Parts: sequence; structure tokens; C-alpha cells
Amino acid sequence: MNRSSQDSASPRHPSRLSILVSFLGSMNLAITLLVILAVASVVGTVLEQNQPFQNYLMNFGPFWHELFRTLNLYNVYAAGWFLFVLAFLVVSTAVCIYRTTPTMLRDMRNFRLNVREKSLRSFAHNVQSETHPEPPAQVLERAGNVLGARGYRVRQVEQADGTRLLSAMRGSGNRLGYFFTHGAIVIICVGGLIDGRVPLMLAEMTGNLVLETREIPASQVPEQSRLGPSNPSFRGSVEIPEGHSATVAFITIRDGYVVQDLPFRIEVKDFRVERHETGQERAFESDLVIHDDELDEPLARTISVNEPLIHRGYAIYQASFRDGGSFLNLNLHHLARGARDPLPLDTRVYGNHVQELTDGSRYTFEFTDLQTHNIGTVVDADGNAERRDMGPSLDYTIRDPSGSGMFFRAMKNPMERDGTRFVLTGVRHSTAEPFQYLYMPKDPGGDGVDRFMRMVSFLNDDQQVADVVADVATSAARQFQGTQGEVPLEVVETIMIRLMDLFVQGGYDAIVADIEQRAPQPQWESLMDLFGRVVNMTLREVYMRVLAEEGIESMTGVEAAYLDDALVALDALPHFGSDFLITFNDFEHVQASGLMITKAPGQNVVYFGSLMLIVGVFLMLYMSHRRCWLMIRPAGQGSQLVFAGTSNRNMLEFDEEFDTLSRHVLGQESPGDTTGHARESSENDPR
Repeated sequence: MNRSSQDSASPRHPSRLSILVSFLGSMNLAITLLVILAVASVVGTVLEQNQPFQNYLMNFGPFWHELFRTLNLYNVYAAGWFLFVLAFLVVSTAVCIYRTTPTMLRDMRNFRLNVREKSLRSFAHNVQSETHPEPPAQVLERAGNVLGARGYRVRQVEQADGTRLLSAMRGSGNRLGYFFTHGAIVIICVGGLIDGRVPLMLAEMTGNLVLETREIPASQVPEQSRLGPSNPSFRGSVEIPEGHSATVAFITIRDGYVVQDLPFRIEVKDFRVERHETGQERAFESDLVIHDDELDEPLARTISVNEPLIHRGYAIYQASFRDGGSFLNLNLHHLARGARDPLPLDTRVYGNHVQELTDGSRYTFEFTDLQTHNIGTVVDADGNAERRDMGPSLDYTIRDPSGSGMFFRAMKNPMERDGTRFVLTGVRHSTAEPFQYLYMPKDPGGDGVDRFMRMVSFLNDDQQVADVVADVATSAARQFQGTQGEVPLEVVETIMIRLMDLFVQGGYDAIVADIEQRAPQPQWESLMDLFGRVVNMTLREVYMRVLAEEGIESMTGVEAAYLDDALVALDALPHFGSDFLITFNDFEHVQASGLMITKAPGQNVVYFGSLMLIVGVFLMLYMSHRRCWLMIRPAGQGSQLVFAGTSNRNMLEFDEEFDTLSRHVLGQESPGDTTGHARESSENDPR
């Protein structure tokens, strides 16, 4: 063999284009892409999307938060990689359709009239007769009538040797199931891309859109961070207080946002919440009014969860609710001085108050949230736990002159514990920590803490403390004589003033730490007992003077119980972390409705694709592509024939159908002279 013949016989290498098309249309690639999208969808379902980054940082910690943020898992469905995989799946599926559709259409029209007798005899479903008594024409006519009556399309051909072949086919629409299901995937993905943030991503990449990260009013957001009503698709949110309106929505993107202008104004007339007996929310709804220049009159509708308002292609959903700037009536106590004379403070949620001290330092109070119901677990005297509404609470932040802040929560309603009612104020150093609560005993016969604050004020007044020490120093000296021998009265007073100063600065723990630092270890226990008795004696005298101011001359059991609770609170007060404390008197509630506004033109595209998917799955699962052949040639006065059939699914049903067809085609009430009749679950491919 010469070189030219070798070259002509050598296999041709596929082109790069054919390799690329083969790769894009491969089943392995499609399955890989579908698995990636499925996993991403699970993440998007389990992980709450589009929340402030601070919430994720609290829940997952710095490491996992940074990893999830880098992968853009907080907004999976708008992530660049997710949209890329979606677009890649569209291309892959489209190539697959392009490659297989022509073959599928040819197969639907091809009756396979060139099938060979050897192939028919090897079929799992076949009937053979070497000496059939009827002539070929009669058998063919009857077979055509029988198959046609059962919905088969029939074609006949006569071969060169006189053999006649009848081919019948039914259910070729089953092949369309492949086209519909794969086409549905393309259409659904295209709909997802239409409603994705591709235009926003492109605008941001080209610098035409800049994320806004400042907390400023929507009217102050610059044009480069705004989107006009012509934006084809978006998903945004806005919170509107009762009696107010808005013409924008906010689209959260990573750690910033952009403002989406709306072609109409949304007004919230009223917002309602239905609650269970425990105070837990059961349902909430908003009365909306749409003001649009294209309407003859405003459009009024009530929306609730899963019952949105649709207007001009915009869907307005009831998504959440929060405080809308309620009016607050508070008392601001300066614990270090003037605690008994609080500053009345009238403000609003989301408002600020600046308190300037005599030394020129400025403290800023930020009122961040009001909760009208707080569901907590309460354990009664018998140890039984129950869920109970603890009443309203106010969250606020106190920032010192350096700008660092601590976070507080003031409860409005007193809480009962062990038969005693307390006013609670919580404190924490960061939002990642739980609140630690200060329990201040409630005034007997009232709901305030005036008596407790008078004790706090008394203890922070050096002159009044010195007067109390002078009055009880003689009694305290006798306590010293029992353990320390003779101690001069002046020394006792000095020690007592120091002990009271330590108690005010750090509670009993500060006194213990001072003993451990100054005294030898063998004396620790005796000094702790002695100083504890002296401090309690002094605090009791302070309490008696506070009672005297109220006109109470002697201590009863009620006052004694109050003193015990007050001492616990005074001991914890130095750990409160601030010289200021707010008590919550009353409020006028204003609520804000949280609305989610979407514009999704691809939604109808997805619906159409879903319908195609249903049709395709139905065709593939419930329609069988069935073929039958009758090959017959003359044999004397009769015929020699082979009748065979195949089906691509529902084999048990086809077994029964083929038995019936074979009897009718051969003109027999029973199969008669049949051989090679078997069943299998796959279609032979005659060539």
C-alpha cells in the first residue's frame, strides 16, 4: 500500500469546533451544571438571604462570615458565578437540542421499511408462521385494518424478491418529550437570567452604577446610585410607617444598596398584627393605597403574606414589619450624681439625644428599636416553665465622647420573680452577646424605681455618706473590737468611708479584692466577715434615711425584703457599665410595614417553561413509541410471515397489546403456531 492510500485510509481528526460542540452537548456536563445549581438552590433556601452583614457575622463568626461573603452565598441567586452557571447550562442544553433534534425528527417520521427478516426474527416480541393458510394480500389487508383501528400509522412496501413489508408506528410524540423537557430547561433558565441582576452587574462593572453604603435618606442618594423606572427587573424592599408613603425601593447588593425609583407612590394607611395568646405573631397585613397618574383614582388594596398587590407589572408583597418611629416617654437617670432627679426625656425611636456634662463631655443616646411584645420563658415557683409575653422593651445605645458604645434594653413592665416585682434593664458590650439584666426592685405600691434611685444618689453623695458613717461609727467600732482589738474611732470612720467607696465602685467584689491585695492571707476570712458586717450596717442606715424621707419611721417585713433585693442590685450596679440608666415610662406606638417590591418580566417565561416541562415529562413517561412490522411472502396457496414489534417503555402493557395484535393479524383466536415469543425491557434497533 502506497502513502497516498494510507493517508486516505487514515481516520480524520475531529475539528476543534466539533470537539467543542460535543463537549457542550454532553450529558456529563449537563448533569454537573444541574448538580451545581441544585446545591446552590439548597444553600439559598437554608441560608436566609439578603440580611445585613452584621447579622451573619453574629451567627457564623468572622471566619465563616468572610468565606460565605467571598462566595456571595448571602445572595446566591444574584451571584455572578450562579448566573454564569445558569447561562452555561442554557448554552449546553441548547447545543444538546441542536445536535439531537434532527435525528429525533427523522426517527419520528422513519417507518424503517428497510428492516431485515433476520432482525425481525430476533425481536423479543415476534410471531412466525411458515405455513399460514391465507394469501399475503388478505393477511396484509387485515393487518392494516387492525393496526389502523388501534391508532397505528401504516406504510407498505414490496421488495425486489416479492416479499411485502407492512410497517406500523404509534406514539411517536413520545420523542417530543425529549425536546419539550430540554427546551423547558433552556426557557426556565432564560427566564431566570431575565430576572437576575445581569444589567446591574454590567452597570456596576462599567462604573455606571455605584453602591451606596451610607445610611442617608433616599432623597440624598446620588444619581450614580439610583435606578430609574425603566430598569427591567429587580427585587427590592422598603419600610413605610403608617400614614406615610414612598416612591422608591432599596435593592441590597453585598454590603451596600441602590435606590430603585418607582413610577407610582405607595401609601400605608394602616398596619395590623394578629397575635396568639402568648403574644407571638400569627398574621399581619397592610392597607395600601397606590397613587398613580395613569389611574383615574387611587387604588386601595389590603395585602397580607402570600397575597400581594400586582400593579403595572410590579408585585408588592407583605414581607415584614418593624417600628415606625414611635413616640417615647422616658426618664434619664445619671447614676453618678442626681439619680433621684431624673431628666424627663420625650423622643422617638430612631432619634438621638445628646447629654452634655458639666466637664464638657458629651454622651449620645441612640434609640434603635421598640418591641411591643417580648416572648420569653418564665419558670414559676413550682419549677414549671412557660412561654409568656414580657411586654414592651426599648433598645438603645449609649456612646461615650470617644464614639464607642454599649447596648442596652429597658423593659417597660415589671417582672415578677419569687413573689417580688423587678424593673429590668439589660446591657451588653456587643450585639453578638446576650443581654445581662440588672434587677432593680420596684417601688412598693408603684411601678417605678424611685426608692432605689434615691439610695443610689445617697451613696454617690460623699457628704451624706460621711454623715451616716459618723452616726454608725460607734457601733461599728464595737465590731472591730471583737476581732481587731481597740481601734480609734477616727480610724474606724476612715475605714468605713473607704469601704463604702469600694462598694460604690465595684460592689462586694471590690472589697474582697482590696482585702486580698492589702492583708496577709490568714486574715482574709476574718476581715471579709468583719467588713461585710460593717458595710451592711452602713447600707442599712442609708436605707433608713431614705425611708425617713418617705415618712416611714420603722422597718417592717416589706421594707426588710426590699432592702435585701436592693442590696443585690446595688452590688451588681457597678458592673452595669454606664453612669446613665433609662427607665421606660410610656410610648405611642407607630408601626412600619415592610414591603418587598419585585418586577419580574421573566416570571411568565418561567411559567411557560414549567408548562413545557410538565408536557415533556408527561410525553416521556406516559406515551410509548411502539412499532410493528409484518413481513410476508407467498408460500403455495398460503403465506410465510413474521410479525414483530417493539416498544420503548411500558413493556407489560405492550406484552398484552402484542398478544392481541398477533391474534387479530393472523386471524386466530389464540396465538396458534407461534415461536420465539418473549419479553424484554429494551427496544431493539433494526437497521
